[in-house]
Amino acid sequence: MTTLSNDVAGIDEFKRQLQSAAAENARLRSELATARDHQSASAEILRTIAASPSDARPVFAAIASSSKHLLGAFSATVLQFIGDELHLVAFTPTSPDADEGLKATFPRRIADFPTFALVRGGETIQFPDSEAVDVPVLNRDLARLRGFRSVLFMPLMNQGTPVGMISVTRAEPGAFAPDLVQLLQTFADQAVIAIENARLFNETQRTLERQTATADILKVMAASPSDVQPVFDAIAANAKRLIGGFSTAVLRYFDGAAHLAAFTPGDPTGDRVLQASFPVPFAQFPAYQLVANGESAQLPDTELEPAARDIARARGFRSMLFAPLMSEGEAIGVIIVTRSTTGAFGEHHVRLLQTFADQAVIAIKNVSLFNEVQTRTVELTKSLDDLRAAQDRLIQTEKLASLGQLTAGIAHEIKNPLNFVNNFAALSVDLTDELNEALAPVPLADDIRAEVDELTGLLKDNLGKVVQHGRRADSIVKNMLLHSRAGTGEHRLTDINALVEESLDLAYHGARAEKPQFDVTVKRELDPKAGTAELFPQEITRVLLNLISNGFYALARRGNGFAPLLSATTRDRGTEVEIRIRDNGTGIPPDVKEKMFNPFFTTKPAGEGTGLGLSLSHDIIVKQHGGTIDVDTRPGEFTEFTIRLPRKSSFIDKG
Repeated sequence: MTTLSNDVAGIDEFKRQLQSAAAENARLRSELATARDHQSASAEILRTIAASPSDARPVFAAIASSSKHLLGAFSATVLQFIGDELHLVAFTPTSPDADEGLKATFPRRIADFPTFALVRGGETIQFPDSEAVDVPVLNRDLARLRGFRSVLFMPLMNQGTPVGMISVTRAEPGAFAPDLVQLLQTFADQAVIAIENARLFNETQRTLERQTATADILKVMAASPSDVQPVFDAIAANAKRLIGGFSTAVLRYFDGAAHLAAFTPGDPTGDRVLQASFPVPFAQFPAYQLVANGESAQLPDTELEPAARDIARARGFRSMLFAPLMSEGEAIGVIIVTRSTTGAFGEHHVRLLQTFADQAVIAIKNVSLFNEVQTRTVELTKSLDDLRAAQDRLIQTEKLASLGQLTAGIAHEIKNPLNFVNNFAALSVDLTDELNEALAPVPLADDIRAEVDELTGLLKDNLGKVVQHGRRADSIVKNMLLHSRAGTGEHRLTDINALVEESLDLAYHGARAEKPQFDVTVKRELDPKAGTAELFPQEITRVLLNLISNGFYALARRGNGFAPLLSATTRDRGTEVEIRIRDNGTGIPPDVKEKMFNPFFTTKPAGEGTGLGLSLSHDIIVKQHGGTIDVDTRPGEFTEFTIRLPRKSSFIDKG
């Protein structure tokens, strides 16, 4: 019997051991399953973090769901601190009414949420029974609304700073076990990682976008160094895009008023209201004083500011951010970004808009400097051109002076023998007549007398040609002397119309005296505003006489069957005066037009022209007076000379 009892006892002990082992195995299996669930939840959250680098909300949703499931909770919520407010970023649903009530509770100011004061140091807080007297009223009301009796608050701490919290509830009262608290701490750490990842990602993204926008604006600056408008347009577009604004406007200050320089378009009606609102005097533009100190300013709600209310309603925005354009301590404009919602702009948006404002100032300065350099370059170029023209006139004057001395010497050497040739040729003609008279009474054979008469006739003709060409040579010498001179008389203010009138009368009466049968209509179109110009009047008269005489010559050559007309016109051209001489004569062929101002070139028959008239005229107008002389002609129809003379000029006055 003893042996049987021992066997039964051994069997019972073995059963107990088996049962204990089975219970331990069950416990281990449960713990393993729980661990697997925890690992699976953590892995899922980590995958969500990796899949949403720029947005933590999917991570918050996964954390809320896993917290409720693994902690056996009634509900779970994730709250995040944004600015000075607490925002509901994820929750597990219960009932529609309770869910709506929860969403209506947030966002709320952190100062109005007493639980924040309990967890701000990183401590985990539990309310084992939400109906306990020490539970804040807000938490008790939420518990009743949502239908739970106990709650666990886990802070989200990032480097010692609270950034949010996770709350897990149960329908029954009681404290949460330490292992569940530890599990929720793991989820809280993952939530912080998600928040920090999203912050870093978005900050990097914003930095990249800002750098890209800055680079784009710099490219626009480089492409338009003389025009600031494309830069303003680019700044307005980038500011609106990167700040997420409703609209952007760039204003410039000058002439005591704010002027609209650029804006992003919206509703056509609102755009017209905006454009019609500017320019506006500083006294009627509150933003001028608002940012006059160089600091950015905000208007969180335009309905609270009467001065901005009307245009805000017309355009459709509710908040405004102002960044001044400051140059050497003075406000020269402002950039305004608006949003369709109320509220303050983030600090990073304020800094970004100030960066755009600084770029706008740089663009304004660059354009101003570019235009100053361009203006200075034009002035220097003009000064250089004037200097070169003065040098050319000086060189021409010196050349003419040297040529004058040379031709004076040549004239002295040639003129005396030329006078002898002309005088003795004329005398020889008379002697030939005397010879014929002396031989008249002498009896000569008819053939001898005929031969003598022929020889004396030929001699007389030859002497006549010597006289003719001697006179032509004398005329050439005189014209060379005229061509070599820098001017006669003194330069002075001269009435242009009076000078043209006098030249017309002299030329016309001279032509009539030479050819009484010559008939031409002379037309005058003299501008009363032509006024005066500083010039050598005798030299300009010489030019006009030459051009008018050439016109009369062309009219005479055209023959009969048309109405000869020569017109003289003057025009006021500001700093210049214009004179036109036009005739409807034979015109000038192209090959002749190319050479007509060359010295000694002429198309007139021998003895009628020296080829120095137009050359001399060109030198007087261009080289002496710094003006221009142009010709427009059509063979068989007309010729028109156009002279432009500066009203003031730097003459080389040789008296």
